[in-house]
Amino acid sequence: MTPFKIGVMADSFRKDIREGARAAKALGADGIQIYAVAGKICPENMDAAARLDFRKFCDDLNLSISALCGDLGGHGFAREAENKGKIERSKKIVDLAVDLGTAVVTTHIGVVPSDPAHPTYQVLKTACRELGAYAGTKGIAFAIETGPEPATVLKAFLVDVAEAGIGVNLDPANLVMVIGDDPIKAAELLGPHIVHTHAKDGRRLKVCDASRIYDAFAENRYGELVKELGGAPFEEVPVGEGEVRWDAYLAALRKAGYHGYLTVEREVGADPSADIGKAVRYLCDRMAAM
Repeated sequence: MTPFKIGVMADSFRKDIREGARAAKALGADGIQIYAVAGKICPENMDAAARLDFRKFCDDLNLSISALCGDLGGHGFAREAENKGKIERSKKIVDLAVDLGTAVVTTHIGVVPSDPAHPTYQVLKTACRELGAYAGTKGIAFAIETGPEPATVLKAFLVDVAEAGIGVNLDPANLVMVIGDDPIKAAELLGPHIVHTHAKDGRRLKVCDASRIYDAFAENRYGELVKELGGAPFEEVPVGEGEVRWDAYLAALRKAGYHGYLTVEREVGADPSADIGKAVRYLCDRMAAM
């Protein structure tokens, strides 16, 4: 029995969601993660019958839904004036997760400041407490994706929020690419909170403050930032070709008590299907050697 399940972000195939699910199954995946903020799979576009139908479709393929991605974009929950609407929409995504039979919704919440007295810290804390309380009543974990802040800062934030319905979606590549943090130490530190992971790889090319990077993405000016820096601050590469030390990282996840999904996410590249297939094989080989 392998220590982890293999998942694939179905949208990474850049196909219709059902075609993406079939492609994931053909590669031997146990489950899929799905974006649930637009298109066919989102609360507004799925009535009760559509939800039952899609759940049956996955069941017939013998595929679980490892998580929904509820990332609403922008600055996450860092802008208080935007949060009423974003929180209500996030709650609807939590409800969709219940109906589709998954226990995890992942998202980026924004950059957590290291200083709890920072106004943005308090805004994020208030939003996460409300979302965590709601998700917890539904048996769902609302999972914060790693990357914008060091694991030590995120750990302290989670302890401060103190809601069982708030968890972590550990993305090792984000930690490596954006802030140069160690995914192995992150797994050790965040272990009790990890409810889902992304299997992604990358390299850090330039040192740049995480807030500048995430603000640039939120405001659709990442290209301008690249010009300012004289080149991209990071690059995502196929799993096994970047700076993530996979053997040690997987061992750390296992030691931390995590036994869930390694969900392959490929956000760039000319041939994502080939890269996803390579990632699945690579992860299976690494698990076989454990």
